Amino acid sequence: MAENTKIEWCNHTFNPWIGCQKVSPGCDRCYAEAQNAFRKWNGGTWGPHAPRTRTSIENWKGPKKWARAAALASKRSVVFCASLADWLDNQVPKQWREDLAALIEETPELDWLLLTKRIENFEKLAPWRRDAVPKNVWVGITCEDQEHFNRRWQCLREINAFRFISYEPALGPLTLGDARPEWILCGGESGAGARYMDPAWARSMRDQCAAKRIPFFMKQMTKKKPIPQDLFVRQFPNGRSKV
Repeated sequence: MAENTKIEWCNHTFNPWIGCQKVSPGCDRCYAEAQNAFRKWNGGTWGPHAPRTRTSIENWKGPKKWARAAALASKRSVVFCASLADWLDNQVPKQWREDLAALIEETPELDWLLLTKRIENFEKLAPWRRDAVPKNVWVGITCEDQEHFNRRWQCLREINAFRFISYEPALGPLTLGDARPEWILCGGESGAGARYMDPAWARSMRDQCAAKRIPFFMKQMTKKKPIPQDLFVRQFPNGRSKV
């Protein structure tokens, strides 16, 4: 579960554990649940009463290898954590999060993207105070529509860290208002039964980002259809041309 990745906006994905449960409409067609049903990493079950399964010791060695390689190359690497779980899931043992925090702090050559749909759990469950997040941690929220953006941003804005938004799957239009995250990723849903993302929603977000000088990354259209040329914008933060 630690691997190089096909995700265009990071270099690696790392799953410290596997398992989650649905908390909002963006979860309805969860790719992790579908993959788990087939691969049975977690026994094939999902949800509040399913186990959260910690990944192997060997898997946990992956980030230290990436950090050494990044140091040798004098180039930072970006790690998405976790694609098959939620790091602020309240069903996860406290010690696991503390072990993850220790790993993050031992790998300063890596930028860790911690994405959650449970940002309201930060103060209670995160291994750091909101004013003491390590510099190599990027805290992100999934915001599938205006309702969930409004609620989750109110929590994220109080955290002193690099803050990003995953507007994916985009299920409705979204207006940023006075919000100024450091990065926005945008994408439509893929897979069977994918819900439609109106390209106008993505264009609106692209224009809002341009007006606020927020890097914008257009990941994919609904069902991974070709991205229109005017929407093919793939910007990275911190002046990088790519991660």
